[in-house]
Amino acid sequence: MRKFLLAVAAPVLALLFALAVTTVILVLSGHPPMDVYKSMWDYGTQPDSLVLTLNLSTTYYIAAVAVAIGFKMNLFNIGVDGQYRLAALFAAFVGGKVDLPAPLHVALILVVAMVVGAMWAGVAAVLKNRRGVSEVISTIMLNYVATGIIAYLLTEGRFGVLAEGSNNIGTPPIGPSGQVPGLSFLNNLPFLKDATSSVYGMFVVAIVVGVGYWWMLNRTRFGFDLRASGLSTTAATASGIDAKRMVLYVMLLSGAVAGLIGLPQLLGESHAYNLDFPAGLGFTGIAIALLGRNSPIGIVFGALLWAFLDVSRQILDLEGVSKEIVTIMQGIAVLSVVVAYEIVRRYGIRQQQREVGRQLAAEEPSLAGASA
Repeated sequence: MRKFLLAVAAPVLALLFALAVTTVILVLSGHPPMDVYKSMWDYGTQPDSLVLTLNLSTTYYIAAVAVAIGFKMNLFNIGVDGQYRLAALFAAFVGGKVDLPAPLHVALILVVAMVVGAMWAGVAAVLKNRRGVSEVISTIMLNYVATGIIAYLLTEGRFGVLAEGSNNIGTPPIGPSGQVPGLSFLNNLPFLKDATSSVYGMFVVAIVVGVGYWWMLNRTRFGFDLRASGLSTTAATASGIDAKRMVLYVMLLSGAVAGLIGLPQLLGESHAYNLDFPAGLGFTGIAIALLGRNSPIGIVFGALLWAFLDVSRQILDLEGVSKEIVTIMQGIAVLSVVVAYEIVRRYGIRQQQREVGRQLAAEEPSLAGASA
C-alpha cells in the first residue's frame, strides 16, 4: 500500500498544483473558476465528447508508450513525431495502392507503418553507436528531415493526388478492405448510448500495445536488460549486456510503436494522408509518458486525462474564456510532475531509512542478550 501511495502521490500533487495555478489565473482574469470547470465537465461528459476522448486517448496512449520505451533506458526519442508522420504517409500510400482481403490489407498497412517508423528511429541509433551523436539532437533534426521528405513526396505525380472539389492534396484513399470499423457495440454502454460516432477500432491495438509493453518490461529477458541499462549502463555492461546493441534494439522498438500512432486516424476516419493530417502527437506523448511515469497503467490515466482536457476545452470559447487556459494547465502539470516525483522519491528514501533504523533498534536488545 505504501508503494502504491508513493507511486500515485507525485502525479496527484502535480495535477493539484496545476489546478491551483489555473484557478488563480482564472480569478485574475475575471472568470469564476467553478463555473469554468463545471462547463468543461458538462461538455466533456456528453456521449459524443466521451467517444472523442476515447479516440484521442487511443492515439495518445500509443504515442506515450513509444516514448516511454526509450525513457526506460534513458534514451530520449524526441523524434517520435517525425517517425509516426513518415510511417503514416507510407502506410497510407501502400494501403491506397493495393487491394487485398480485409485482414491482409489491414495487416500490410500495420507492418508498413511499423517498419518505416523503426527504420527512421534506427538512423538515430546508428548515429549514436557509430559516431556518438546524442539521440536527442539527432531525433530532433530527423523530425525536420521527415517533414521535408513528406512535403516532397506528398505532391502530384509522386504520392499525392488532388481531391475532387478541394485544394487538399493527399494519398490515394484506402479502400473499405483496408479500413478498420469502429467498435459500435460500445455505444450500448450507458454513458455512450446517445453518441453519434463510434470508438476507433484501433482502440483494441492500443490495448495490445499496452499489454505487450507491460509483458516486455516485466516478463522477458529483454525487458530486464532494458531496465538494467536504464538504471546503470556501466553495471549492465559489466554483467554482460551489450549496450550498443540495446540502444539499437530499443530505438527500433520505439520507432515501430511510433509508426502506429497515426493509424487510428488513418484507418478509422481520414483513410488517407493529407495536408491536414494531425501533427505534434509525438510531443504530446512525451508529456503523457512523464505524467504516467512510463508505467503502462499510469500512461492510461495520463492519456485519458489529457484527452478529456483537450476535448472539454472546446466549450470555453463559447463561454468567453480562452481555451489556452487548458494548455497552461497541461504545461504546469508536466513541469511540476518532475519536481513532484523527486520530492516523493526523497520522502520514500527517508521512510525506508527510518524503517531500517527501527528494525535495527528493535534487534539490538536481542543481540545484546545473545552476546551475554
